[in-house]
Amino acid sequence: MNQEVLDLCCKLVPENYVLQGAQARNTHEHKIKHLLQHRKIPEDGWDDQTIELFLQELAVMDSNNFPGNCGVGEREARIASQLVAKRHYRLGHGIGRSGDITAVQPKAAGSSVLMKLTNSLVLDAIKLSGIQSTSSCFVVPMATGMALVLCMLTLKQRRPKAKYVLWPRIDQKSCFKSIVTAGFEPVIIENCLEGDELRTDVATIKQKIEDLGADNVLCVMTTTSCFTPRVPDRLEEVGKLCKQQEVPHVINNAYGVQSSKCTHLIQQAARVGRVDAFVQSTDKNFMVPVGGAIIAGFDKKFIEEIGKSYPGRASATPSLDLLITLLSLGSSGYKKLLDERKQMFSYLSSSLSECAARHGERTLQTKNNPISLGITLSLEDDPTGVKATQIGSMLFTRFVSGTRVVAPGKDNRVSGYHFKNFGAHYDNYPCAYLTAAGAIGMTKSDVDLFITRLDKVLSKYKTTPSEEVPAGTEEKDP
Repeated sequence: MNQEVLDLCCKLVPENYVLQGAQARNTHEHKIKHLLQHRKIPEDGWDDQTIELFLQELAVMDSNNFPGNCGVGEREARIASQLVAKRHYRLGHGIGRSGDITAVQPKAAGSSVLMKLTNSLVLDAIKLSGIQSTSSCFVVPMATGMALVLCMLTLKQRRPKAKYVLWPRIDQKSCFKSIVTAGFEPVIIENCLEGDELRTDVATIKQKIEDLGADNVLCVMTTTSCFTPRVPDRLEEVGKLCKQQEVPHVINNAYGVQSSKCTHLIQQAARVGRVDAFVQSTDKNFMVPVGGAIIAGFDKKFIEEIGKSYPGRASATPSLDLLITLLSLGSSGYKKLLDERKQMFSYLSSSLSECAARHGERTLQTKNNPISLGITLSLEDDPTGVKATQIGSMLFTRFVSGTRVVAPGKDNRVSGYHFKNFGAHYDNYPCAYLTAAGAIGMTKSDVDLFITRLDKVLSKYKTTPSEEVPAGTEEKDP
């Protein structure tokens, strides 16, 4: 309310009451002013009332919410359902324009502010996580795989002769399919088995670049966050190699923002070598609904090129979800979550190790993986892995989600390419295993309940390995 409106209010109720209300509103407005001035995540999280006030102020700046607006175009942010309108805070224009996802819309000043501000806050979050020399980033309303496609298609404009993508093997379908979807030929670089860990074969990457010719290689696509026993790629060595060979380097950092080890690897790779772009999921790192990714890099011009390669406008939902979350958490709240994740990873590691020992198993020694852990499943007479996969099924029927059981012998075809022992990141991994992740948002009660149920499943399985009690009839686990 402006001063004139406040003066009129004083004619209806005592002035001191009005002044008190104005002071309360000024508190909200001061936070908003500070946010727009500095464009960084506030130190302390905002209350819901302040966030909703801010979103309402942005919404009234969009043309679909103008009093008496007369829209005669084909896209006027008309929303048929009031439930949908409320869900989106009446922000219906989306973000970007037909030629650039980061462009400002004339009809949507509020939505454009939201987009620009969210990208600024996300850049701040990435720097807080450890990649401090990041120069630019933007939120894209696609998951990680499609965001990688966008990066590769933009590189294609710079390297028209290139048709190969060198890909250190990571048995996760979306990153591999992104290469094929973008129209390139993946060159699979098998990993090296070092103890229990699967590590990057940098020498083979170098040899492949020389064999194929650097101009014919679009990029090397490395990975940070991955299921154990695969560990983050040797980013510094690959970064140096890419710089020497003048080959682009794209990093799949799907859920690596939450890990200081992963972010340190990216920062170092950019410092000593070459990193063109790194891509991360919004839901896995910031606990928002699935549907968004963040494309970031160290060359502002190249990141802008990627934004301009996105065809058409885009949904503002991922940006809106992320803005609300970062304002709600504040930088102190997000840093607290990162610290708690490290603590829960250590707790999960020790708890899983103790559980494995009780059943004659052991934890996989994968010290270079900061998020995923695994235990062996050394079952007798199980050459095809049927018994091991039954353990995963038993856990799922007991409402344990997120574990992965990988057994020898499972082959798969992905986009026409054959993978032996798919899921293990390696043709001949020596044992079956089960993985679990110490990811952001995990609590001590999650770990305790998981270990309790895993204990019961392993105990029950070893007494009646071929019989599974139908779901809903077994003794209820806590």
